[in-house]
Amino acid sequence: MSDLAAPGGSPQLQKLAKRVSGFSVVVAILLVVCGFLAILLPIEFSFGVVIVIAWLLIIGGVIDFVHAFRKHEGHRFWTAAVGILYVLTGLYLRVFPGIGLAALTLAVIAFFVAQGIIDIIMYVRTRKSGASGWLLFHGIVTLILGLMIWEHWPSGSLWVIGTLVGINMIMTGTTRLMLTLAVRRAVKTGT
Repeated sequence: MSDLAAPGGSPQLQKLAKRVSGFSVVVAILLVVCGFLAILLPIEFSFGVVIVIAWLLIIGGVIDFVHAFRKHEGHRFWTAAVGILYVLTGLYLRVFPGIGLAALTLAVIAFFVAQGIIDIIMYVRTRKSGASGWLLFHGIVTLILGLMIWEHWPSGSLWVIGTLVGINMIMTGTTRLMLTLAVRRAVKTGT
C-alpha cells in the first residue's frame, strides 16, 4: 500500500502538505486583505496598476532591445524597434499615468462589452442545454457592467481598475483559501 493510499498518508506527506498549505493560507489571506484595501483605496490601486504595467513595458522593451543584438537572425531591426516602442510606451505611461488609466479602462470596457455580447450569442446557440441560463445571466450582467463603466468614462477611470482589481483579489484569495483547506482535509483523511 502506498503512502498516498494509506489513511492519513505518511507523516512526511502530512508535514509537507501542512507546510505548503500554510504558505498558501497566508498568501490567500494577504490577497483578501489587499483586495479590501484596493476597494477602499481604488484610485491609489488604479494608478498602481498603471505604474506596474509601465514598468513591465519598460523592462520588456529593454530585454527585447538587448535580445535584438544578441541573436543572429535577420529580424534585428524589428525586434529592436518593438523594444524601443515598449520602452517609449512604458515611459509615457510612467510620466502620464492618468492617460494610461483612461486607456486601460477603455480596454476593460471593450472587453466587457465584447464578452457580454459573445455570451448572449452563445446562449442563443445553446439555449436548449440546461445550464445555458447562467450564460445568458453572465452575458447580460457583463454587458451592463461594461456599459455602466462606459457611461462614466473617462472620469470613472480613477476608481474602476482599482475596484475591479480589488474584487478579483478577494475572489482569488477566497478561492485559494477554500481549495487549500479542502486539500488539507483530504491529506489529513487520506482521501
